[in-house]
Amino acid sequence: MNDWVVTTGWLAGRLADEAGEDGGRVRLVDVRDAWEYDGIGHVPGAVNVPFDEFRSTDGAAGMMPDRGDWEALLSAAGVAPEDTLVAYDDTHGVFAARFLLTALYFGHEDLRLLDGDYSAWIRDHEATTEVPDVDETDYRAGDAPAGVFVDDETVLAAIDDPDAVLVDTREPWEYEEGHVPGAVNLDWKEVVDAESRGLKPREEVAELLESRGVTAEKRVVLYCNTARRISHTFVVLGWLGYPDVAFYEGSLTEWTERGHPLE
Repeated sequence: MNDWVVTTGWLAGRLADEAGEDGGRVRLVDVRDAWEYDGIGHVPGAVNVPFDEFRSTDGAAGMMPDRGDWEALLSAAGVAPEDTLVAYDDTHGVFAARFLLTALYFGHEDLRLLDGDYSAWIRDHEATTEVPDVDETDYRAGDAPAGVFVDDETVLAAIDDPDAVLVDTREPWEYEEGHVPGAVNLDWKEVVDAESRGLKPREEVAELLESRGVTAEKRVVLYCNTARRISHTFVVLGWLGYPDVAFYEGSLTEWTERGHPLE
């Protein structure tokens, strides 16, 4: 699909070139709240799509938005389906990753997470409070890639599948209170370096995953509570080249509503 994670240097170079690797353009999305985008400043050229605007207004909080709402949101942000879509926040990338997985769910292909978030950007680069002029598009969503977004039946099957590993990306105390039977715990923040705010070195992250039994030879099935935290872990696994990663959008919110067991 793509490299998934990009550095601030990569982004600065692409914004300066104003062209994508295949002739497309970079559309940069800041998913922080509007007061942060306007008051604190943002990466030059970034449009603001706050986290609350791309969550479902029906059912469980945090779930995928309606297709029409998503198309309207990206149209207003000036996004085209062929754009290189880069997202950032100021929370180690977890909210930005959720934006990218939403885009993936609706068929967008060229997706990147800014490593180290906004705080990493302003260490070496200028910020601005100037809002860019945006030409509205007529964005049309596509289809999710096959086999990525899975349901509770897939999770049930994975419990007894020796070729699969279920990964709970919540905090250890949440995991201990109850998790899908057989799941291993990998708090999404364990792969983040607190000082740099970006991901830990690739080799270190790979070793951590392997120590939990999360290897590239297995099908990895991710869940949390409302699919925000697994978005970050999904991006990390893509960055590492894991070939078969499944995203349980319903996560424990749906799992418990349907009466499935916890361990």
